[in-house]
Amino acid sequence: MINIYLLKVSSYSLILITDYRKGELILHCIKFNLINNMIKYISILLILVSSSLVIAQKKIKVENFYDGTFSAERVRSFNWMKDGQFYSELKSNKITRSNITDASKVTTLFDGSKNNVNIQDYSFSADEKKILIVTNRESIYRRSFTAEYYVYDVVNDKLTKLSNGGPQSYATFSPDGKKVAFVRKNNLFVTALVNMSESQLTDDGEFNKIINGSTDWVYEEEFSITKAFFWSPDSKKIAFIKFDESSVKEYNMQLWRDGTLYPEDYVYKYPKAGEDNSVVEVYVQNLEDGRRKKIDIGSEKDIYIPRITWTKNPNLLSVQRLNRLQNRLDILHADTRNGSSSVVYSDKSSTYVDITFTDDLMYLENGKQFLFSSERDGYKHFYLHGMDGQLIRQVTKGNWEAESFVALDQNSKKPVLYYLSTEDSPLERHLYQVRLDGKQKLKLSKDDGVNRVDMSADAKYYVINNSSAVRPLKVSLYQNKGNKLIKDLKTNTRLAKTAKEYKLAEKQFFQFKTVDQSTLNGFFLYPNNFDSAKRYPVLLYQYSGPGTQDAMNTWGGSHYYFHQMLTQNDYIVAVVDTRGGGGRGAAFKKMTYKQLGKLEAEDHIEAAKFFGKQSFIDKDRIGIWGWSFGGYMSSLVMMKGAAYFKAGIAVAPVTTWRFYDTIYTERYLQKPQDNPSGYDDNSPNSHAEKLKGNFLLIHGTGDDNVHFQNSVTLQNKLISAGKDFNSFYYPDKAHGIGGISTRHHLYKMMQRFVLENL
Repeated sequence: MINIYLLKVSSYSLILITDYRKGELILHCIKFNLINNMIKYISILLILVSSSLVIAQKKIKVENFYDGTFSAERVRSFNWMKDGQFYSELKSNKITRSNITDASKVTTLFDGSKNNVNIQDYSFSADEKKILIVTNRESIYRRSFTAEYYVYDVVNDKLTKLSNGGPQSYATFSPDGKKVAFVRKNNLFVTALVNMSESQLTDDGEFNKIINGSTDWVYEEEFSITKAFFWSPDSKKIAFIKFDESSVKEYNMQLWRDGTLYPEDYVYKYPKAGEDNSVVEVYVQNLEDGRRKKIDIGSEKDIYIPRITWTKNPNLLSVQRLNRLQNRLDILHADTRNGSSSVVYSDKSSTYVDITFTDDLMYLENGKQFLFSSERDGYKHFYLHGMDGQLIRQVTKGNWEAESFVALDQNSKKPVLYYLSTEDSPLERHLYQVRLDGKQKLKLSKDDGVNRVDMSADAKYYVINNSSAVRPLKVSLYQNKGNKLIKDLKTNTRLAKTAKEYKLAEKQFFQFKTVDQSTLNGFFLYPNNFDSAKRYPVLLYQYSGPGTQDAMNTWGGSHYYFHQMLTQNDYIVAVVDTRGGGGRGAAFKKMTYKQLGKLEAEDHIEAAKFFGKQSFIDKDRIGIWGWSFGGYMSSLVMMKGAAYFKAGIAVAPVTTWRFYDTIYTERYLQKPQDNPSGYDDNSPNSHAEKLKGNFLLIHGTGDDNVHFQNSVTLQNKLISAGKDFNSFYYPDKAHGIGGISTRHHLYKMMQRFVLENL
């Protein structure tokens, strides 16, 4: 806001202009002897005033998080077409096909509005003559869902409902495009598209007992898979996993539906650490003769099957087997004609084998080799093996991570691997290529920041989703040959302009050393009118879970606009990644093994000490908050670091790992029977009596992931210790505490708590 004061002093007129945001005197002591000069200086004033109005900072409101103010333009449901010259996408309820080099050539393949279908997703048959359309999708848990599927015949312009027997899940075309397999009520089905005849392959599926072709709760959450059936390359067989969860203990949640007289009991199978898991079996169903063959996956029952894939041989199935403690991963090759199998590859670790790598298994078209990743040399890299499992060579190598597989171009005698790497910096991700002989490595991505890549099947084109700390998402299409930019699909110029109008704080990266001299990465978001002579309160946000990163050179991040709103209230927001984080090799990531929370809490306490040494930070007004693992950490730090933190917020926290699931918890802590101190020494429940600062505990009562039980137990401990604290629960809300009105309430409540208590 500009203030103007006119004062008459002798022959001089004093014009004082102040800016309340900066407390500055902009213009003063101007002598007016002529009317012309008066007009001139009044014009100057008008320009100054109008300029101040243009550059005035807009205030962020919680409503802006969801009203589109900060929404980024994206390419929805992008799919490469078969010939590599076209791509399809979903926009305005239409599936369109676009020419890669000619933006004017856009064809509508299917118009949902004209067919009374709300398209939520889609997929093509291999020959692209049919489209499988998803509508009326209903979520079950985080990734699982039911839906109605339609098959659209592109050639004959005919739309047919896939099944009239009830909602389906995970419908998938056979490779020849003649059939579709799907799951309904824990059983596996196949529909022949020639006459839409439906066949039921299994009949023993039962809720909370037997699951065929889809996964149980813990596989869905921790292995990120829901579909557990897989077509053979010749479309004649389907491999699937059968889950027997009869012995898995049940968890009970009460749901308080609006308008109901009595709460509803929802009971489902949830294996907590140290308890029984589902017993899994692998079968192959032959669709031609109707016979089903059980695959030998070993005599040990207490195992996991995180992935199944077919080799190029339609009679050879690849099964990944993980032991209960997850420190040994085996690849089995199974002959589907008789069910026999043998172990061709094993990856072992003194801690754990990271299961995220299981998606990296690629069988080459030559039928003689496979590509897989491992941390065997201390960093994640790709290795080429023969079909007998013998190592041929290490393809990528160095003190950096080949983080994720992008594509494998096998169209020449010397195949080329494309992957995302941390070689430039653990704060960034860049696209690289290298031949499978390890030669001719080349960086392809041009812009700094974090890049995510989608490459065409023939590797001739790729799309890069790029952003940095100072630049919102940009989606660009490249021709691989010559690494040539064809066009920018989305630039988000509107969002960039909005960011300037609201004067969003830019990430200011920093590093500091923790107790063992490890260097940790973080960033600050400063208030727009930051004055280094002032002392500001700081709110530290963190997640801190194993292998994760928040301090990265990318736009936004978790709760980004909530944090920006706090900076507009003269708070500094800090983000710090602790030991145990990702992007920096196996030793850094796995040093928290068997003692989750210990080193991470130490690091956040050290962060508070580091903040307190900065001249612009008020060391007596440091707070911390987080969600899920971050809620666990903020709870623990508020107790173990009580001398350094004035306020904390924990949303949906784990308060004892004894309450969490088998796969995640035992991967990092082993079983509670084998490592009880690892479970209890760093549980917030064990340190409740140490709480001193202002503490807000938030949870959804319908959280199927981190149960409300966690917060109830911590509350009891705090009450017993005579501690004052605040708590709030959201009825029937799951782990993400979703819903626009609910999120409005949540962010407003957290903002109010910070303003009043920090």
